[in-house]
Parts: sequence; structure tokens; C-alpha cells
Amino acid sequence: MADIKKIIEDVKSMTVVELNDLVKAIEEEFGVSAAAMAVAAPAAGGAAAAAEEEKTEFNVVLTDVGANKIAVIKVVREITGLGLAESKAMAETPNSVIKEAVAKEAAEEMVKKFAEAGAKAELK
Repeated sequence: MADIKKIIEDVKSMTVVELNDLVKAIEEEFGVSAAAMAVAAPAAGGAAAAAEEEKTEFNVVLTDVGANKIAVIKVVREITGLGLAESKAMAETPNSVIKEAVAKEAAEEMVKKFAEAGAKAELK
């Protein structure tokens, strides 16, 4: 039997076009269809959605600073404990991750603080 690790490494190094050609060749050689695998994909997606519902830790991402940037910088400082310059830079960077791996309740409270300051934040 061929060395499976070598095959996997070869597949990893292929371009999208080469992978497409490989799939077509396998379909022709073995008389199978990749469509059967595509049918199974939604079930896997459903499992991923269920796993996301059970997620216990979230990242708080600042998506829009809004009109009151000073208030938002204060909230960033309060949440992160960073200095003024670091907090300002974080607030001015689009889609900044303000806090990582936060419990859901705490993360929702942070999002609420940003909303009160006129900013938009979300959990990811």
C-alpha cells in the first residue's frame, strides 16, 4: 500500500486546478461521483452549527467605533487594561479583537458596554 502520509503531503501541495483534475480522474477511474460527498456536507454543517451553539468562550470584536470615539476608547481601556495609546490604536483598527476566550455572559456585557458608548461589537 502506498505511503498515506506522502499522498496527503502531495495533495496539500496541489493547486485548486490540480485538485479538480484529481477529483475528475478519481471519478472516472472508480466510477464514483464527488456529488455523493457534497450531499453529506450539509449534515456536517449542521453538526458545526450545533457545536457553535454549545460554544462557551467567545471573542469580542469591535466592528464599528461610531461617532463617540473617546467613549469607545475608554471602554476598550476598561475591558483590556491597556494604556491610552494601545486602546486608541485598537479602537481605530477595523474588526479589532478586544478580548479573546471570554465566557458568554461576560462577553455579552462587554458588547452592551460598547453599545452604550455608541459602538458596535459582536461575539465570534
